[in-house]
Amino acid sequence: MHRSAIMLLWLLSGAAPAQSPMPAQPQAPVIAEGIVPDQATKSAILARLQELYGAGRIVDRIQVESIPAPPNWGKYVSNMLSPGLRRVSAGKLEVDGQSVRVSGQVANEAQRQQVASELSVASNSSYTITNSLRAGGSEQDLLDQTLAGRIIEFESGSARLTSLGMSILDEMAGKMRELGDVRVQIVGHTDNVGQRQNNLALSHARAETVRAYLAQRGVAAGGLSVLGKGPDEPVADNAAADGRARNRRIEFRVL
Repeated sequence: MHRSAIMLLWLLSGAAPAQSPMPAQPQAPVIAEGIVPDQATKSAILARLQELYGAGRIVDRIQVESIPAPPNWGKYVSNMLSPGLRRVSAGKLEVDGQSVRVSGQVANEAQRQQVASELSVASNSSYTITNSLRAGGSEQDLLDQTLAGRIIEFESGSARLTSLGMSILDEMAGKMRELGDVRVQIVGHTDNVGQRQNNLALSHARAETVRAYLAQRGVAAGGLSVLGKGPDEPVADNAAADGRARNRRIEFRVL
């Protein structure tokens, strides 16, 4: 039994457009492997992937062999590598002849349907698209899972981020870029030590710092708003040191 043209694209993490500001931590690679019928097809696929994800992220494991392929197969595969794939994380796009399967994680059902629709439009009626994408819950759930109850830290009494705070925000920025045009309110909170008005001003300044940092990491600033709640919404007892530490926090609320 002879082999037919096949292309596998491993989407190991959600990806930002290549023109976005470079994040502080490197993103996982995108691995392209499989068998294609000629060098021109391989070159076209790799060029398209580099355009979508950036040349530094692409791992080339594509082999060229003299194998049968449907008419214009390389053209259709290149067309399938659309911007919508950047919303897929921990996934795979498999094109085996005229059989196409996409799997992995997306933010919501709308994105799940959109990615499959783009693949269908990019191919022709003789290609079969199998949508095995998983919708990962609401946008709020995804942000909450990324923050994972951690505290974005600032230097004592100031709106200057610590290195740990920046590291967490790098992760949040990556997730927000995946979510696209979602509007998010950044809410700052403090403990109850000191004057309430001072704490309100500090919580607002810290939320502004977070917004500016996320914007520097490629999150659309127009979708971010800020609010300073000071000590008014504690989540723990301010009488204890660990409770005060938990109350000094940043929240992300999807609007």
